[in-house]
Amino acid sequence: MKIRRISAMAAPVAVGALVLGACSGPETGSEIEEDTSVSVGWNQPFYSQNNLTSVGNATTNANVLYLTNAQFNYYDGDLNLVKNEDVGTYEKVSDDPLTIKYTINEGVKWSDGTPVDAADLLLYWGPQDDDFDNVQPEYDEEGNVTNQDAIDAGVYFDGSSVAMTLINDAPEISDDGRSVTLVYSEPRSDWEVSFQPSPVAAHAVAKLALGIDDAEEGKQAIIDAFTENKTEDLSKIAKVWNSSFDFTSLPDDESLYLSSGAYVMSEYVENQYMTLQARDDYEWGPKPKVSSITIRYTEDPLASVTALQNGEVDLIQPQSSVDVIKTLEGLDNIDYTTAPEGTFEHVDTIMNNGGPFDPATYGGDAEKARKVREAFLKTIPRQEIIEKLIKPLQEDAETRDSFTVVPGSPTYDDVIANNGSDAFAEVDIAGAQALLAEAGVATPVSVRFLYGKSNVRRANEYQLIAASAAQAGFTVVDEGDDQWGSRLSDTASYDASLFGWQSTNTFALNSEGNYVTGGLNNFGGYSNADVDQWYVDMATASGDEEKELTTNIEKQLFADAFGVPIFQFPGVVANRSVLKGVSTIPLSPTIFWNYWEWEISADDSLDAPTATPAATEETEG
Repeated sequence: MKIRRISAMAAPVAVGALVLGACSGPETGSEIEEDTSVSVGWNQPFYSQNNLTSVGNATTNANVLYLTNAQFNYYDGDLNLVKNEDVGTYEKVSDDPLTIKYTINEGVKWSDGTPVDAADLLLYWGPQDDDFDNVQPEYDEEGNVTNQDAIDAGVYFDGSSVAMTLINDAPEISDDGRSVTLVYSEPRSDWEVSFQPSPVAAHAVAKLALGIDDAEEGKQAIIDAFTENKTEDLSKIAKVWNSSFDFTSLPDDESLYLSSGAYVMSEYVENQYMTLQARDDYEWGPKPKVSSITIRYTEDPLASVTALQNGEVDLIQPQSSVDVIKTLEGLDNIDYTTAPEGTFEHVDTIMNNGGPFDPATYGGDAEKARKVREAFLKTIPRQEIIEKLIKPLQEDAETRDSFTVVPGSPTYDDVIANNGSDAFAEVDIAGAQALLAEAGVATPVSVRFLYGKSNVRRANEYQLIAASAAQAGFTVVDEGDDQWGSRLSDTASYDASLFGWQSTNTFALNSEGNYVTGGLNNFGGYSNADVDQWYVDMATASGDEEKELTTNIEKQLFADAFGVPIFQFPGVVANRSVLKGVSTIPLSPTIFWNYWEWEISADDSLDAPTATPAATEETEG
């Protein structure tokens, strides 16, 4: 699994404390109450059914897919990994080599009635196994692909998983077509969360890519393409897999949004809302109690609170701010809780785009580029951001000083004491200027800075960063964009970015895809052989050895001026009192994790909540 980049909100989390009380396990036999609906406010619209691509790997997509996709396991309210044996089973066949057998239960099916089976499991492995790629896109300074003919003729899947790439031989498929057996070339401590059924249906991919209408024939063609390495078919499959499942309103072709889970999309109006309807035939997992869930989208946190106040939504997890909290305090019939979350804000630099942080800009001089990166990062006003934007929401807020470990975790203090983060504890304008002088780089140095433009807190962060960096000779160019998520992989269009990472599991390897060479989330082109090896070693490490490897990795990231972490997100979850069963966890999918426990109370005739007018003030977060 990978760390997800989060949208502009401040509430998704990584590993940390619960925000609301944990709930009991799922009830698979609960009855759906007809014509009941829960409306959830979220900040960024869904845009891809395939969250395994570099573009689709985002929290807003993961939320919807959690409601619509079958999974072998999930995290409960206490962050225990729970097997969903109504979907299927998995068992470790061997430790040496690591061998795992996954089986989909009979009766699990897509929303068009087609069984979910081994072909859909294979489609999780193949596109993320880098060994199938025989070409990589190359870009010009404007971000245009310069080798499109080679891409069209070759095989390139815009997805990557270190775990899936360790499966060198095609998985063995059982005679009944419902099991696959994976043999890893190296051990993986996180194997239990490294594999799931595909979020897109194999027979749908076959129809779109290979023109095969018959579902069984299409699934066999997918299996043959990967197990026999049929380059021509894989080339067509890759093109469809990469982008055909991206959409911002409900497609006419239902094969683009097939569901293998409890809900299926029934309506999607671009930039406004999505409605998901409970499936009548769903029996392989936690059974929901409400017949539909509508997710309503707005970037404005106060607009989310207003929608909650007016009864337009029942549940929100907006970016926390002074105004948001004050307004919630004045509302009747509203329950809300605040707590620090696990998601963390960070600035990353881009090292592969011909910009100011790329060695290619200086004739391949890696040390010169590193000094320019370090100079820029020394100007990031981390403490000022905490004081002005975060402490008004959380009095004891401090900077986060680790790339991979959550504050409060048992190893956090030891890691930050030895990882080199102290070099960026305070703004050092003189030090930044000295580094630029040592590098022989003339000022001003232009840095194009990408962030979520409509996000108030991020806009304020940008202003503070730009003002501070200017003192050292950097001109920070405003690349604020509401479509920042889809631009992260287009590194030719920016030089540094500001966004948040949200964890999907509790394993130390969860951060691997951010920092290893060629990792799915390693947008900046960072590559260090030692870091790559330490992550390999991490796969079998535990205890003190794991802490030592983590410290080594972070020390190298700081030394190489990869970027800087800034703060943990302060969070808030609020819901109308008539909505029961609300809980959240500090991992994706946060408030959606126990959707099957949501229900509208018997006393659902309560009027929409009313507000006691509160004094307004300009919010800084």
